[in-house]
Amino acid sequence: MKVLITGGAGYIGSTIASCCVDNGITPVILDDLSKGLRTFAEPYSFYEGDCGDASLLDRVFTEHPDIEAVVHCAAKIVVPESVAQPLDYYENNVAKPIVLLQAMERHGVETFILSSSASLYEPGQDLLVHEGSPVNPQSPYAASKWLLERILEDTAATGRLKAIALRYFNPIGADPQLRTGLQILHPTHALGKMIEAYHSHSAFTVTGVTWPTRDGSGLRDYIHVWDLARAHVCALQRVDDVMARASRPGFDIINLGTGTGTTVIELVNAFGEATGTELPYTTADPRPGDVVGCATLTDKARQVLGWSAELSLADGVRDSLAWAEKLPAVLEEEAGKAERVERS
Repeated sequence: MKVLITGGAGYIGSTIASCCVDNGITPVILDDLSKGLRTFAEPYSFYEGDCGDASLLDRVFTEHPDIEAVVHCAAKIVVPESVAQPLDYYENNVAKPIVLLQAMERHGVETFILSSSASLYEPGQDLLVHEGSPVNPQSPYAASKWLLERILEDTAATGRLKAIALRYFNPIGADPQLRTGLQILHPTHALGKMIEAYHSHSAFTVTGVTWPTRDGSGLRDYIHVWDLARAHVCALQRVDDVMARASRPGFDIINLGTGTGTTVIELVNAFGEATGTELPYTTADPRPGDVVGCATLTDKARQVLGWSAELSLADGVRDSLAWAEKLPAVLEEEAGKAERVERS
C-alpha cells in the first residue's frame, strides 16, 4: 500500500510515516515546511507545498497512481492563534482540504484518514467523552476540525469516499527509535515546562489544584505519539472493517487515548519515574482560560481497530527527554539544508 501523508514533515505526520514504513506501507509526503522539517520528509518521496494547491496535488497523484489513501495531518493547531486569526484557520483547516478531496475524486483515491481532535467535545460530568458525546467547539481551531468532519461525512454519503476521523487530545514522546519528534526547542505545554524545570533544577508549577479530579489538578489525556501513529496505521489497514460497522455510510469517528486520562500531578509523578529523580513542584491558582479538562473513552478503538495505548506516561517522558537531547543537532542539520536549497 502507498499513502499520501499531508503534513508528513511535522511531529505527528512524520511519526506516522515511520510507523507506515515499519508496517510495509510506503509514504509519500506533502508539506509546506511552515512547521515541519525537510529532514523528516527527505527519506521518502517528498513534495514541498500545501494541500490547497490543486496543480501540485494533480502532479503528486499522477506521479504516484498507486496511492490508495490519504492521511491528513496538515492543520494549524494553536488555539489562541485561531481565536486571533480565525479566517486563517478556516482557510487552512477547511478550505484547503476541500481542494484535496476534489483532487482525490479526480484521481480515484477513496480513503481518507483525518488526524482530528477531541477538543471539539462538550465534557460530561465525569470528564470522559465517547464518540456520541455532545460536540461544542470552543475555539476556531476546534470548530475547523468539526467542520471538516462534517464535510467528510457529507461527501462519504455520496458513496465516493471512505473516511475515518481519529479524535485525540495531547500527544507526547517521540518515535522510540528517535527518527522524529517534536521540532520545537522550547514547547509551552506541561511536559515541555517540566523538561525545562528538570534541566534548570527548579520546581515545576501546577496551576490549579482545586478541580473536581482525582487529585485536584487538571485532567489531560496524554498519549504517546507512537501509539497515535499505530492507530493511524490500524485505520489504514482496517478501513473496510470500520466501514462495515459504521453507523453512517462511508464515515466513522474513533477516539484515541488512554481511556482514563492523566492529571497534571500524575504527569509530574511519571516524570520522576522516568528520570529516577522526583520532580519538585509548587502550586498556583489557575491561569485565565484554564479548564478542568477531560479524557476520551477508547472502547470503540479496541473493538473496531484492535488498538489500545501500549506505551506508558513514563515511556513518553523518557522518549521526550531523549529527543530533546538530539533536537539541537537535528535543527542544525535542517538549517544547513535550508541554506543549500536557497542557494540552488
